[in-house]
Formats: sequence, structure tokens, C-alpha cells
Amino acid sequence: MKQKNLLIGIVLIALYGLVYYATEVAEIIDPFQQVNLYLMGINIIAAVSLNLIVGFTGQLALGHAGFMAVGAYVSAILTLKLGQPFILAVFAGAVAACLVGIIIGLPTLRLKGDYLAIATLGFGEIIRGLLVNIDYVGGAAGMNGIPKLTNWTWLYVFTLFTIFMIKNFINSTHGRACIAIRDNEIAAETMGINTTQYKVMAFSMGAFFAGVAGALYAHYFFLIQPTTFSFMRSFDALVMVVFGGLGSLTGSIIAAMAVTGLNAALIDFGALRMIIYAVLLIIIMVFRPQGLLGTKEFTLKTLFREKEGGCERVKNQPLN
Repeated sequence: MKQKNLLIGIVLIALYGLVYYATEVAEIIDPFQQVNLYLMGINIIAAVSLNLIVGFTGQLALGHAGFMAVGAYVSAILTLKLGQPFILAVFAGAVAACLVGIIIGLPTLRLKGDYLAIATLGFGEIIRGLLVNIDYVGGAAGMNGIPKLTNWTWLYVFTLFTIFMIKNFINSTHGRACIAIRDNEIAAETMGINTTQYKVMAFSMGAFFAGVAGALYAHYFFLIQPTTFSFMRSFDALVMVVFGGLGSLTGSIIAAMAVTGLNAALIDFGALRMIIYAVLLIIIMVFRPQGLLGTKEFTLKTLFREKEGGCERVKNQPLN
């Protein structure tokens, strides 16, 4: 276990150093590729945090962009208008999103299925509507001139922090309770699990990290508008979760990178881009409805074991 953790640590440090050298020192990566690289990190945080709610707790939520908006605007106010440090602004935005998640989650998480999806969708639109009518944050024009403080180091640290915290939560007793609720809520409640408490816990934790994603987004693109956090952003995050596999963290990470890369690759196709994008997603869902990884996690050990298993099966096949 220690050797495995050491190997993972070395790989993560090497990855950080490699990208840092390519972007900040050698400037091998051009500006367009840098934008997509940063979007990958932000989308990973959004997808992993939404997977905690949808994939691991089984609550269909369509208002994730609303939490990103809260994190983005609160952090932008703190840095742009109040001159506070970036790290404080990010955590303040995340805490604000978490508090909103608790306030929204307590009444809505008693709903199930389609009703919960509609309620969370309405929440996202309420947040967007409020931002349009608040002059202090620029109204419909949004906030411009936000300090560009999101760099590769901060993005990498917050992405790893999000994955680490959610992975540990899932492996904890509380996380197991959330998975039990997803598998069978009535049975979980019969076993003495406080289903409302755990659903609100997962919902608010997902909202916290969505706020982190929003804060990083605001301080990289230095312009945020209410339309930036429309229903389509929630839909994009949900696509990544379903594409990667409901209940798979590594699936969400791979899907966030793949969908972001696909969007970038189709940028030259203009109006046909969304049609091609939708058709590709339909094809993937038809042939792989459980997502890329289903509920499994991608590990090197599993990969090597499958390869060894495949070799063994080939060796044991009878010769004709």
C-alpha cells in the first residue's frame, strides 16, 4: 500500500511538473489548448461533485450550474470589490454554495425522481434570474475585470483536493450510507439510516465543490454573466457523469476530459458542432448505456489483471 501511494504521488508530481513546464516555461501549449486544459480541470471538479449527488446518492439534480454561479459571484465580489485573497475567496464561494445547498436540499430532497429534477432545475433558474436583477453584480451584463488568479498550480491543487475529499467520503461510513440509499432507499431507511440527513449531506458537499469550480472559472475567464451558468452548463455536467458511469469517480474524470476535448475538436464545424456532439453521445449511450466504466473504478491493478487474465484465457484455449 505504501509503495502504491508513493507511486501515485510520484506520478501526480510528475504530471504537475510536466504541464507546468509546457505551459509556463517552454510555452509549448498554445492559448487555445491552455483554455481547454483549464476547462478540463474545472469540468472534472463539476462532474465529480455532481456524481456524488447523482451517481452515488441516486438523486437526479439539474441545478448544479446554480451552485457554480454562487461560488463564482461570491468569490468575484471578494477579490474584485473587496480586495480579499484568492484562496479566501474560493473557500468563501464554496461555503456560500454549500449553505445554499443545505437551504435548497432540506425541502427538495424529500422529493424523488422527476419531481426532484424539476425542483433543482427551477432552483438554477431562480439563481440566474436573481443575478440578472442585482445591479451590484452587474445585472445581465455580469461582472467584468475579475482578477485572473486561477493558474495551473491552483487548478491542479483544487482538482486533486476535490477528488481526494469525495473519494474519502465515499469510502467512509457516511458514503456507504449514501450508496445504500441509492441502491434501495426504503431498505436503507428500514436499516435505521437517516435518508434525508445523508441526502442533504451529499447534496451540500456536491454544492461546495461546484462552488469551487465556479470560483476557479470566474478567476480564469475574468468575465461572468448569468447566462454563463444556464441550464446547459448543468446539462453538460450531467452528460459527463452519465457518460463516465453513474457511481464511478474515474469515469467522471475520463468523461470530463473526453467531452471537453470533443467540444474543442468540433469547434471548427460551426453550427454542425452541436449536432455532431449530440449524435456521438446518442451512439455512445446506445452501445454503452451504463457509461464508460459503469460503477467500476479504473486502476492500473485492474488493467494489468485484465491483461493477465486475457493472456491466461488465451493460453488455456484448446488447440484445434
